[in-house]
Amino acid sequence: MATMAQYANNQSIYVMRRPLRIGLLLYPRCMPAGLFAFADLMHGANRRAGQQLFETRFVALGDGSVECAHGVKLKPSDPLLTADLDAVLVPGLWAESLHHIEEAVKQNKPLIAVLAGLRTTTAVWSYCTGVCLLAASGRLNRQPATVTWWLSDAMRKIHPKVAWQSEQTCVVNKLTATASGVNGYLPIAQALIEQQISAEAYRDLTKLMVLPRPERTHQAFQSLHLVEQTDGMLRALHALVQRLPAADITVSRLASGLNTTERTLARKVSALTGCGVSAYARKIKLNQVSERLIMTTVPASTISAELGFCSDSGMRRMFKELTALTPAQYRQLFGRN
Repeated sequence: MATMAQYANNQSIYVMRRPLRIGLLLYPRCMPAGLFAFADLMHGANRRAGQQLFETRFVALGDGSVECAHGVKLKPSDPLLTADLDAVLVPGLWAESLHHIEEAVKQNKPLIAVLAGLRTTTAVWSYCTGVCLLAASGRLNRQPATVTWWLSDAMRKIHPKVAWQSEQTCVVNKLTATASGVNGYLPIAQALIEQQISAEAYRDLTKLMVLPRPERTHQAFQSLHLVEQTDGMLRALHALVQRLPAADITVSRLASGLNTTERTLARKVSALTGCGVSAYARKIKLNQVSERLIMTTVPASTISAELGFCSDSGMRRMFKELTALTPAQYRQLFGRN
């Protein structure tokens, strides 16, 4: 699970001026459990803040009942076209293959057209397989986005205009947010609550509601979990390193990008991590390699090129030095394919 710290390089999920009106979208075969959980989180956030910051309502293409996954029928409170919304949350649908996704996209063409035609100021968020519908609407074009791991390769081919970041579990931009997995509503809700209230408020809710804990990763990268990073400069350093091509990363470039001196940056990183700046930045970049090895079937050489390493052989050497595994061995042990 990701935290708001992981989105430091992006703009806030929404700038609050009044209660945020969020449409929870119902459509045939969608899985509504995450929508209910999201609504509960927004209710809890309102209670924690002592005021109504978020307003949720179920919406659909029409005003009749919608048959969701497993035969569950739900009636929306408003049609999507007439609801006055600030944001729309698109849940996933039950699918076991790319064929199921293609059929769902075909069957939901009218809904996809409505999503495409929403006001440009309306935020659109989605998680799990629902991201495929959002991608089909064009609302993710030229935006960083992620998707459930087993669809990542197909989505790169079907929607090449989207800046897919399948190594991430959640990507939040100013007016779009995407997350992987059936519990993807959770990091989206977390980003929203942390932005509009505080990280402390979200921590309180995780304790009260006993929310899921994040997965752990290979021990070489466990220290990189941003949920554990409380320092603002360190979070900004992570975001900057993730954006830059590996070959362009130097201590001077990082210090300049963070508006600090090389000495201050080195002192801060050493005090917080016990590593030098170069070594820590290398670990961040290799973590991106590890996540793409886990989440996709893209060849290691392609991953190396996409992340901007000087050479594939150099990336492989550094990866093995850190993990004691070749990229192929790492994928065999940790890959989800």
